[in-house]
Amino acid sequence: MTDKLAKVPAGASPAPAGTPPEAIKAIPVRHFGRWVAAIVVIALLALLGYAFSQGNVRWATVPEKLFDPSILTGLWNTIQISVASMALGLVLGILFAVMRLSKNPVTSTIAWLYIWVFRGTPVYVQLLIWFNLALIFPILNIGFYKDEMTDVMTPFLAALLGLGLNEGAYMAEIVRAGIQSVDEGQTEAAHALGMSQSRTMRRIVLPQSMRVIIPPTGNEFINMLKTSSLVVAVQYPDLLRAAQDIASVSFAVMEMFFVASIWYLILTTVFSIGQFYLERHYAKGSLRSLPPTPWQKIKANLRFAPSKRSGGTA
Repeated sequence: MTDKLAKVPAGASPAPAGTPPEAIKAIPVRHFGRWVAAIVVIALLALLGYAFSQGNVRWATVPEKLFDPSILTGLWNTIQISVASMALGLVLGILFAVMRLSKNPVTSTIAWLYIWVFRGTPVYVQLLIWFNLALIFPILNIGFYKDEMTDVMTPFLAALLGLGLNEGAYMAEIVRAGIQSVDEGQTEAAHALGMSQSRTMRRIVLPQSMRVIIPPTGNEFINMLKTSSLVVAVQYPDLLRAAQDIASVSFAVMEMFFVASIWYLILTTVFSIGQFYLERHYAKGSLRSLPPTPWQKIKANLRFAPSKRSGGTA
């Protein structure tokens, strides 16, 4: 049986047997819209930079006050109140999420009321209520302890209660969603093995629900860093309060707002990187291949392309 020869153009000789086919010449599609969009964005950024350069801003004040001792003290206070409030919110979130899922109507109703009140009112109003609690209770008397409310409700405590209780309402819904994401068969299997309800929650349910809880919790903490600027209403000496104090003396109002914004951007960037690695750690059991780290992405982009294509000639 003879082999069938492929049709070739007139006047052209067929390629000898064993010759590799010619490489396909792929012509990339030109996306002119991308170039237009990039030019428009660059032009807008240039106009924005030009507008700020022409404004009445003393730019030399920004790097000068960036590491001012008062700013650094306020920065540390911001980190402290954010971490403490987030820790309180996380503990309350786990507690009220378990209460909300309880079959006891009393505990589930109390948890629902807590979430309804603290998630339904602005955090700024809650801060003011805690700070002015002495107007309702001038003296704090709980039997074994008695003192004036103005001495008890310090700016730190008012900020902690205002931010922490509000955050607890949001964390309760996040934790509840994470717990409900675990298959009920796992709980039933743990009970069949003789594990109690609390031990099943600690050993089986909560560890598996961390993959669902961690990402929104990181977002909530980053949001907490920015929301902590509201504690200026209760006279807590945070980063924004320090910037305002310097601005009232130096009359560099906008410059100090820029300083505070730079530090908030630095904080959110650092904690965003930490959130990425934390999510990457808890994703080990659910993903076949973990997402590359920023350093791995940089190394991949810096890698040189091979000089020879496989199957081609030099």
